[in-house]
Amino acid sequence: MPITPTGFAHVRLTVTDIERSKQFYDQVLGLPVAVDGRDGDPAWTFGGVVYQIDEQTLLGLRPVGGDRFDEDRTGLDHLSLWVESKEALDDAVRHLDALGIPHEDVKDIDLMWILEFRDPDGVALELSAPK
Repeated sequence: MPITPTGFAHVRLTVTDIERSKQFYDQVLGLPVAVDGRDGDPAWTFGGVVYQIDEQTLLGLRPVGGDRFDEDRTGLDHLSLWVESKEALDDAVRHLDALGIPHEDVKDIDLMWILEFRDPDGVALELSAPK
């Protein structure tokens, strides 16, 4: 019998500079920090930070070496997060502009609206809004 997932529990992104990445994600997403393991405790954070997206979903950052993200290698292509509406994407454009973060224009891809940008390590991020 196949496994039937009901959603994502968490995604953990590897980053080269945890302080820089935490500042970026704090400013861009403004999510509450569920666990701050930058002092090494608890050990399962690997010295990183875990954000609370909703009651069931977490987004983690884990510091690693100096490698750069490449969506053309095996692994992660991009991370997409839902927002409520196209208006929320338009607000996100203004927010990214105010922070000086480069981004693409909001795109209609038939199934949804998307807004693409990158984090400090070049990880491809996307905000998606339902139609």
